[in-house]
Amino acid sequence: QVQLVESGGGLVQAGGSLRLSCAASGRTFKSYAIGWFRQAPGKDRDFVTAISWSGDNTLYADSVKGRFTISRDNAKNTVYLQMNSLKPEDTAVYYCAANRFIGTTHRDYDYWGQGTQVTVSS
Repeated sequence: QVQLVESGGGLVQAGGSLRLSCAASGRTFKSYAIGWFRQAPGKDRDFVTAISWSGDNTLYADSVKGRFTISRDNAKNTVYLQMNSLKPEDTAVYYCAANRFIGTTHRDYDYWGQGTQVTVSS
């Protein structure tokens, strides 16, 4: 089993940057793919990006390609989401999630963190 804790959210102006972290407990962390999802008020939970257990395979939503970068440090049991050129429409609660296989829908993931708020002001 994996427990996930997100951090790094906050308030930033449009055009700014934030780096989110997803820290995991459990010795099997390096066996799991990690995904990031986001959910704005009144909207569905949307896929943002994901990374395979090895880090060799990454997936991005079209809306964040070229602006967001996912990476992982298995020695630190942590996945990072570097977000640059932030826009007001990026405002949401960001969740990380873990599963054995990389995927792009929330149903693909078994374990979830509690989320961290990202607010981008215009």
